[in-house]
Amino acid sequence: MAMPLRQSVRVGTYLFQQKLRKRDKFPLIVELEPLYACNLKCEGCGKIQHPAGVLKQRMPVAQAVGAVLESGAPMVSIAGGEPLMHPQIDEIVRQLVARRKYVFLCTNALLLRKKLEKFRPSPYFAFAVHIDGLRERHDESVAKEGVFDEAVAAIKEAKRRGFRVTTNSTFFNTDTPQTVVEVLNFLNDDLKVDEMMISPAYAYEKAPDQEHFLGVEQTRELFRKAFAGGNRRRWRLNHSPLFLDFLEGKADFPCTAWAIPNYSLFGWQRPCYLMSDGYVPTYRELVEETDWDKYGRGKDPRCANCMAHCGYEPTAVLATMGSLKESLRAVRESVAGGGA
Repeated sequence: MAMPLRQSVRVGTYLFQQKLRKRDKFPLIVELEPLYACNLKCEGCGKIQHPAGVLKQRMPVAQAVGAVLESGAPMVSIAGGEPLMHPQIDEIVRQLVARRKYVFLCTNALLLRKKLEKFRPSPYFAFAVHIDGLRERHDESVAKEGVFDEAVAAIKEAKRRGFRVTTNSTFFNTDTPQTVVEVLNFLNDDLKVDEMMISPAYAYEKAPDQEHFLGVEQTRELFRKAFAGGNRRRWRLNHSPLFLDFLEGKADFPCTAWAIPNYSLFGWQRPCYLMSDGYVPTYRELVEETDWDKYGRGKDPRCANCMAHCGYEPTAVLATMGSLKESLRAVRESVAGGGA
């Protein structure tokens, strides 16, 4: 991954430790969802489809931190819902950072400028702002005007105050290589965010809009064309080179959803945050009692068009760490893209 040197060393050490302990399944990053409530109604998201009683719930700090510690993962992605709506989100972040967990707080940024005072810059912490396109495209995807402008203003203010800011962009079949290039150029060159994550939209079964998700071949063609002309090396993408190869169709991998487990108000979700085949109370139960071999493209029909990072980025990372050639390649591309 194109991550800071300190973080790369920490993750590399963690992976080496798992190998020494002969563990075949372990988490790289926990997807923590301390609430489902949100202040937007994005058409590609199904989280806010829960009953009103569930949307009012907020996970206690001790429960959130305890789940991450139970898993042992070195990184945490706090999502939802909109995490900044949680009244104690700053305390969750503070406690995780104090334990030297790398924390990414995912947000649509509508509340970010109002909440910045509650946080402190740290090499272990970054805001991950969701940006799906330039102004018209992004506001359409979140079904509300003015969100793009507020997100841009919030990113600028956060960076001015010394915070690390990353972005997450989801692309649908309404996107073209040009729209992908335009938004990533803007984020990389104009806003100068620290890192960018990209993902093809997956057919999330509870999402209101079921017509605009990408198929596998559409995904490969979209990213193959968008990455042309040296863009892939120039952009500060928060992905391993092998995962980018995967998006282009140059490589294929099995799904390793166990490496990015999801913990929410209901417990540990199997098999991943995009599919719900039940919940278990402990991470050990999730790993040991889930039939992981039955998931992934070619195995479960629901996975047929999935190329999401939660299933395939971990496989690419593990393949990278297991190969000296790919490890050196990752370092070279990270330096070339400014991500080292």
